[in-house]
Amino acid sequence: MLKLTDVSVTFKNGGGLSHISLTINKGEYVYIVGPTGAGKTTLLRTIYMDVIPNSGEVEFAGFSSLSLKRRQIPFVRRQIGVVFQDFKILGERDAFDNIYLVLRATGSSARDARKKTIRALTNVGLLSKRDNHPEELSGGELQRVCIARAIANNPLLLLADEPTGNLDPETGRNIFSLFKQLNERGITAIIATHNYPLVKEFPGRIIYLENGRMIKQ
Repeated sequence: MLKLTDVSVTFKNGGGLSHISLTINKGEYVYIVGPTGAGKTTLLRTIYMDVIPNSGEVEFAGFSSLSLKRRQIPFVRRQIGVVFQDFKILGERDAFDNIYLVLRATGSSARDARKKTIRALTNVGLLSKRDNHPEELSGGELQRVCIARAIANNPLLLLADEPTGNLDPETGRNIFSLFKQLNERGITAIIATHNYPLVKEFPGRIIYLENGRMIKQ
């Protein structure tokens, strides 16, 4: 499903990735772990083509970073759901609209967007909160809205960047449990985290980064 070959990314202010080679197969459940500054977020950004490598190649769903045109990037991203640590929620919209409007913006008809939104909220256990605005939702519920938004369009791949960083331990555990359930339903998942107790509780393949390098897996 996903292949990185000798990928390096450099930034003017330092950091990045150095010679990462990695293959992710369909249905895998993968953790990217490492200390702050290890390159976890940069690796995820490289996968969803927000960062194009300075050298090496990223291959995903028939696309290659070596030949990717700017106009093709939206088509790549429609096949990848991304969950962010800081939620990136539309504050003036309710939970339903935070998903529905994204689907409409990416080409779904009104009918399909509605069906997909209801299904996604059901899958994360939040259909009863569909009319609630962000200020009426807990941190864990906000993260579930983000996960629902990420999976609403049936992506090939789900990425999560420190998804429990702003949550208390029990809420974080519930979020990891949800990721595991989604993976068991067939969604390929890559989760960047430094929450080692939850990695141990919900096992998966582990890739260790340090200073932009993959030191072991």
